[in-house]
Amino acid sequence: MPWHDYFFWLLLISLGCFVLERLRPWRPAQRALRTGFVQDLFWLVFNGHFAGVLLAYASAFLLGRLGQALDAWHLPRPESFSLIARAPLWAQFVVFLVLKDLIEWCIHNLLHRVSWLWQFHKLHHSILELDFLGAFRFHWMESVVYKSLSYLPLVILGTDGRVIFWVALFGTLIGHLNHSNLDLSFGPLRYVLNSPRMHVWHHDAIVRGFSGQNFGIIFSLWDFLFGTAYLPPPAVSAGRDQPAALGFEGIDRFPIGVPARLVYPWLS
Repeated sequence: MPWHDYFFWLLLISLGCFVLERLRPWRPAQRALRTGFVQDLFWLVFNGHFAGVLLAYASAFLLGRLGQALDAWHLPRPESFSLIARAPLWAQFVVFLVLKDLIEWCIHNLLHRVSWLWQFHKLHHSILELDFLGAFRFHWMESVVYKSLSYLPLVILGTDGRVIFWVALFGTLIGHLNHSNLDLSFGPLRYVLNSPRMHVWHHDAIVRGFSGQNFGIIFSLWDFLFGTAYLPPPAVSAGRDQPAALGFEGIDRFPIGVPARLVYPWLS
């Protein structure tokens, strides 16, 4: 059934965002087939499907070995705790979504603060014109980092598989919207929910604070709580509601081709 297939929903959400960007673009001058659009289709399919499948198989193998080792040492497996397994599905959804997003906010912060992690994350920040496809331009090692660091605190929840699937779809939708060429701020909810108007400043070529601003994945709330939020009104940003340029220092030396971008972090 396609309704239970993540890749089906990924393509459906992508198509919906593409149509909306054509109907009501935030940046009308931005071309539909901007520079790098075709390559970003590759990243969408590669990271959204093939890399995910490969990582799933690798994770199953490694976690199986870990489980065997814990059994041999007479230690409980993390999934045996099942802290919220008996809760209603809606409660599981809320708890899993909030905890997962907080953990990923912390990891995203690390990607900017830790030099060798930043080498991987540069690929995501190499996009110079944001649209929905930008959400999937990232190095596959980022998935490894996110899944590795979030595994233990999330697996002990014992969340129902359906909830995990729903959270993944919701995260994909918000991620697409945050990178899209759509003028969305969510009004008063902008202090809780991330939006294109906030996330575009995360991609600003100007780095504010120690390592950047607006690290929120789904919720902007963490940035307001931890002092990393940056959302200037047009008057403060010299009449602009978007950064003058996206990217990072030294982006002119960042490789352009897919193979070079995949090996760049290992050679830099």
